[in-house]
Amino acid sequence: MKAVIMAGGEGTRLRPLTTNAPKPMLPIANRPMMEHIIALLKKHGFDEIVVTVAFLANHIKTYFGDGSEFGVKISYADEPVPLGTAGSVGNARDLLDETFMVISGDVLTDMDLSAVLAFHREHNAVATIGLTPVENPLEFGIVITKEDGSIERFLEKPTWGQVFSDTINTGIYVLEPSIFDYIAEGRSVDFSSEVFPALLAAGQPLFGAVMEGYWEDVGTLEAYLSAHYDVLDQKVQVDIPGFRINDGVWLGAGAEVSPSATVIGPAIIGPGCKVEAGCKVGEYAVLGNNVRLQPEARSSDPCCTTTCTWARAPACAAR
Repeated sequence: MKAVIMAGGEGTRLRPLTTNAPKPMLPIANRPMMEHIIALLKKHGFDEIVVTVAFLANHIKTYFGDGSEFGVKISYADEPVPLGTAGSVGNARDLLDETFMVISGDVLTDMDLSAVLAFHREHNAVATIGLTPVENPLEFGIVITKEDGSIERFLEKPTWGQVFSDTINTGIYVLEPSIFDYIAEGRSVDFSSEVFPALLAAGQPLFGAVMEGYWEDVGTLEAYLSAHYDVLDQKVQVDIPGFRINDGVWLGAGAEVSPSATVIGPAIIGPGCKVEAGCKVGEYAVLGNNVRLQPEARSSDPCCTTTCTWARAPACAAR
């Protein structure tokens, strides 16, 4: 099975974290967000992956390579200019000659991808949109479906006065190659505002499937922080590097924790970390690879998520 991971965004709302790194490479629980997506795709049988890249593309290509290290086959579709959500997928049309899935490389999710694929095939759809209910739909595209799942109406980023549903578009799609008839080449094209309305107007089978599982758009600093809390509270099923020792504490390979240090779970201590005597690692702390906490240092909340050394750290707050 084939899948497309959209990984070309700049992540401006996540700056300064994305100043020198593409958003899909930001670590969640010490692994890039996109690595969690690849693991989910592989779990559901999607082993041929096309990654659409633009901003700092070499960061992604260097880390993931041809995908063999992650048990999948990866190829890349470069965007010389921004092409929008549909345009970026259309840029890879030569590689997509069968039913395929589209998913963003900068979300955190454990949704049942097999179920939405089965729904798509059962309904002989040209396009199936993965849906999920949320408390605040204002930042997303909302969707209303009929009883059979066919889409009746949708609206991008409504005001409260326009809200007619709490069921939103997750950006997870199952598509047939005929979708490319509705994606113009050489310009920016958006799925939600152009392609899907065109399918609806043409009477093509366009469906929405409410998906089961966790989904979070990690598009802001607040969402990035919240995603770490949810991982540590095990509200979402992702692989955390290392092994669990007690009370929700994960210890990475080669990490050293002094017997006189205090670690309060849930917390993640990354590979190669050194927590020295008298240190306190508080609840929800996430120490990245090779972090060193010197005597009496304190850490709390998801912090040190990139490689660093605290030479004189009386405290380590979320950064």
